[in-house]
Amino acid sequence: MFAGIDVAAERHVLARLDDTGVPIGRPTPFAEDAGGYRLLLDALGPPPALVVIEATGHYWKNLYATLAAAGHDVVLLNPIIARRFQEAQLERTKTDAVDASALARLGFEKRPVPTRLHDAASEALRELVRHRDRLRQDFDDRVRQLHRLIDLGFPEFTRHVKGLDTMLATALIAECPTAEIFARTDPRRLARLRYDGRHKVGLDRAERFVAAAKRSVGQHRGPVYEMQARHVCQDLDLWRRRLKEIEADIEGLLDAHEIGRLLTSIDGIGPHSAARIIAAVGDPARFRSAGAFAAYVGVVPGLRQSGKRTPARAPTTFGNAKLRRALWMTVLAAVRINPWLKAFHDRLRDAGKPPKLALIAAMRKLLHAVYSVAKSRNPFVISTEQAQAA
Repeated sequence: MFAGIDVAAERHVLARLDDTGVPIGRPTPFAEDAGGYRLLLDALGPPPALVVIEATGHYWKNLYATLAAAGHDVVLLNPIIARRFQEAQLERTKTDAVDASALARLGFEKRPVPTRLHDAASEALRELVRHRDRLRQDFDDRVRQLHRLIDLGFPEFTRHVKGLDTMLATALIAECPTAEIFARTDPRRLARLRYDGRHKVGLDRAERFVAAAKRSVGQHRGPVYEMQARHVCQDLDLWRRRLKEIEADIEGLLDAHEIGRLLTSIDGIGPHSAARIIAAVGDPARFRSAGAFAAYVGVVPGLRQSGKRTPARAPTTFGNAKLRRALWMTVLAAVRINPWLKAFHDRLRDAGKPPKLALIAAMRKLLHAVYSVAKSRNPFVISTEQAQAA
C-alpha cells in the first residue's frame, strides 16, 4: 500500500493507493490523539506500507514515531518537492484531501527512500541547540530594547562600556536606570558594585559615569523609563544564566556523542560548531560522499548553461542555510588557526580569487574533513599532502 498524509495541528488527512496505483476509498480525516492514531493504523493494515508525509514544522514527529514503531516505511518529504510534484500534475485545487492524495501518488510513482531519523543523542543535541538559539534571540531582542531606553534616558552611557549586553552594563543600569539617578548617586557607592560577582566597578570608572550623567541630555526621563530599564536588565541576567546552563548541557551531551567528540579534533571546530553539525545532519557519514554532504549544506556551486551562453558556475539558493550561516564564523576562525586550511585559503587568495569565494571554498574543504572524520570514526589527522601544503 502507498499512503499520503496531509499533516496539520489537530486533524490530519490520510489518502491510500493500492499496488497498482488505484485509490482505496476516499481520503480519511483522523485526529491527533490516540483514537485517531488507532484509526490510522487500522486503515493502513499490516505493515509495511510506504507512507509519505511533508516535514511540516513539528507536527509530523508523533506521526512518524507511531508509524515507524508499527513497522511502516515513512518518507519525510521537503514541502518544495511536494509542491513541485503537484504543479507538474497541473493540479489547480488545493484542499487537505487533494494534498494527501498527491503525496500518496508521489510515493507510488517516485518510490522515495524511507527516512531514517537521528539517534536519541543527536535528537537531544538538536533540541538543545534550537532552544539555545531561541534564548539567544530573546536575549538579543532585550538588548535592542535596552538600547532604545538608554538612547533616550542616558545616551552618553554607551561611550563608557563595550556593549549593553555585558554584565558591567546591565549591573550599572539595574542600579541606576536613568541619567537622573546616576547623577545623584555617590560614586564611592557605585565603585563598590560587583558586576560579575567578583570584579568591582572601581572609583575611576564610577566617577566617569556620574560626571557624564550630570551633563546628559536625557536627564528629563522619568520613572517609566526607570521601570522598563530595570525589567530588561533582570531579563538579561536571567537569559544569560540560562544560556550558560544550556551551553554546559550541550558540551556534556557532545562529550558522550561518538561523532561529535571526534569532530572537535579538527582545528577550528569547537563544541558548539560540532553540536550544530550533529543537530542538523545527525551522522554526516550517512551521505553517499563528501560532495553530497557539502551540497546539502549549500556550498557547491551550480552550473548555469543555456543556449549559446558561456557555461558558468554560481552559488545556488539550495542547501541548509541555517547551518551554512552557523559555520561561517567557524570558517573565519579556522582559516586563521588551522594550518592546512589556512594554506588552502591563502593559495586561493594569492591566485586572485575574491575573499568570499575563497572562504566558501574553505568551508567546503572543512566539510570534507568533517565527513572524513565521521566516515572513519577516527580523530582528524593531517595527511602528508596537507602537511606539505601547510
